[in-house]
Amino acid sequence: MTSSTHIDVGVIDFDELGAWMDAEGLPGGPITGQAPVLGGTQNVMVRFERGGRPYILRRPPLHTRRKSNEVLRREARVLAALRDTPVPAPRLVAAQTAREPVFYLMEPVDGFNPSTGLPEPHASDPAIRHRMGLEAAAALAELGRVDPAVLPGFGRPEGFLERQVPRWLKELDSYGELDGYPGPDIPGLHETAGWLTRHLPRTFTPGVMHGDYHFANLMFAPDSPRVAAIVDWEMCTIGDPLVDLGWLLAMWPSGNEHVPGLPPPRELVAYYGALSERDMSAIDWYAVMACFKLGIVLEGTHARAFAGKAPQDLGDLLHAATLGLFERAREFMDGALD
Repeated sequence: MTSSTHIDVGVIDFDELGAWMDAEGLPGGPITGQAPVLGGTQNVMVRFERGGRPYILRRPPLHTRRKSNEVLRREARVLAALRDTPVPAPRLVAAQTAREPVFYLMEPVDGFNPSTGLPEPHASDPAIRHRMGLEAAAALAELGRVDPAVLPGFGRPEGFLERQVPRWLKELDSYGELDGYPGPDIPGLHETAGWLTRHLPRTFTPGVMHGDYHFANLMFAPDSPRVAAIVDWEMCTIGDPLVDLGWLLAMWPSGNEHVPGLPPPRELVAYYGALSERDMSAIDWYAVMACFKLGIVLEGTHARAFAGKAPQDLGDLLHAATLGLFERAREFMDGALD
């Protein structure tokens, strides 16, 4: 995690925070060393120390978004559930979820995010970089082993896979409400939707899903290829954990240009499979589904650009990414993982 001066630490009342920490039975004393931390979302993250212990505070921005508090309440619940599991996740210290603004304290993660570059020894050791890819699969397999009963009432696993294609086609249709958008010009769109419908896995074992699993949401140990923490849990739900593996495959190795020499997708799948009891026979479906969903999500910015609600160059860039994802879906449908 790196400092960022554009986050306003002044939105936090540290006297009030200290009183709350006292009530939680945490070490007392003056709060020192306050410094903003750049995170993956618009939420405020601040590092500080108290009583000889470092903390990260995560809370909504001063001007909250519609679901800011709900998202943080959900994240805190997930981190609390994972605290006593082997899953590498930020360790929750305490959370204030009964009133708004919701916030929580977690222990700082000793690690780095590879999307901003590699430190040594990772930068100069190809064996470490190769192993980083396998460790990403291993951390995901560990998450897939967590009993979903730790998050009762979380998500709707019944019919989860059946809902996916209609859900995202409906999302794509909604872009037609944006002025000027001519509709999706995506070769392979209907072919891919049809293939997904015909090849829908018959059954799956519900589990805890991260919901946005890729390298930008991983922090690695500074001295090894080990995943130090999976971060940004706001999309977490109970569903099919193999959807997370499909998401990783859809973005592999795209977006991982800072980590040359990662293992090929089929090695990733084999490694995950060796660590998991899940049925891997339909893994191509999960990879195609991820390409389909992500492609439609990115097309939303393209549509908003037509309506003047997003920069045109960004819309064009993401439309090109959508076309690439549907080409990748075609490769998976043709057996790229066999």
